[in-house]
Amino acid sequence: MIRTYIWERISWISFVLILHLFWIFIAFIDTAIPLQPILYMVFLSLLFFSVFVFIRYQKETRFFKRLKDWDHNLHMTGVDAPDSPFEEIVSDSLSEQASLLRQAASENRVMVEQEKDDLLSWIHEVKTPLTALHLMIERVQDESLRSPLKYEWLRIHLLLDQQLHQKRMTFMENDLYIEDTDLECVIFQEIKTLQSWCIQKGIGFDLQLGVTNVLSDAKWLAFMIRQLLTNAVKYSTASDIVISSELRDGKVTLTIQDSGRGIDPRDMPRIFDKGFTSTLDHHDHASTGMGLYLTKRVSEPLLISLGLNSKRGEGTTVTLTFPEKNDFVQLTGV
Repeated sequence: MIRTYIWERISWISFVLILHLFWIFIAFIDTAIPLQPILYMVFLSLLFFSVFVFIRYQKETRFFKRLKDWDHNLHMTGVDAPDSPFEEIVSDSLSEQASLLRQAASENRVMVEQEKDDLLSWIHEVKTPLTALHLMIERVQDESLRSPLKYEWLRIHLLLDQQLHQKRMTFMENDLYIEDTDLECVIFQEIKTLQSWCIQKGIGFDLQLGVTNVLSDAKWLAFMIRQLLTNAVKYSTASDIVISSELRDGKVTLTIQDSGRGIDPRDMPRIFDKGFTSTLDHHDHASTGMGLYLTKRVSEPLLISLGLNSKRGEGTTVTLTFPEKNDFVQLTGV
């Protein structure tokens, strides 16, 4: 701040120094003016000027120091009251801008909330005709026609479900209910949902559940498993998906292993980024880049550690490590 202050006042300081040098120069060239008294006066003048600059530095920079440390919370309460007319102009301008930004932020927040509520309402309304459509598809006798219809219905259902949970994530912490969850029941329900798609692609499941009870939120855990199974089925063909669970180092681990196309090593650091799709399979329009991102987002409030190993052309293995009960002490609903 000292360097900044000196640079800000460089013109005034330069003027004073040049003025004193001018007096010394006059006394030097004019023999009628004694030089020693002039030097003494210049010395005293510069001494007083230095004290004056130091005092003004303390006073003039107090407002700007607090302004620099301001946490930009759109309130001027953390900034000292202005001591000069120019500081008052700056303070008034910032207060006015902060007020306008608060108003705009409030309006945008209301607009976003309204759009979110409208979207959630629309999703719930769409579910009714979607359920009716599923019942109509079940009545189709021609298997060659019913199978692709069920597949397309399932795609719409999964996309709507993904969008619904994505919008709910903003207040996910208020929706959590941590309890003992039957892992086998959750997995079987998600497999049943994907059954028609798996039959169409010739995909089976090999379940090796050594541990079936975990501590988690059943609804959000089901969403995570749904995203992982959807990815496994999407990128696999005519193979088995192995789902296993075991107790490892006192914690329950769930592993989902497929034999699909796998992930390129250069994509691994970005695999959980929002909207990221494969750099080698960028032409794959079915990939949205949201499944693993949403899974990662959900895993954090649930305190589930998410690990992923993959090799190109050999498949992908995703591991979910569930927390112990003591890890949920700070969460509501335990």
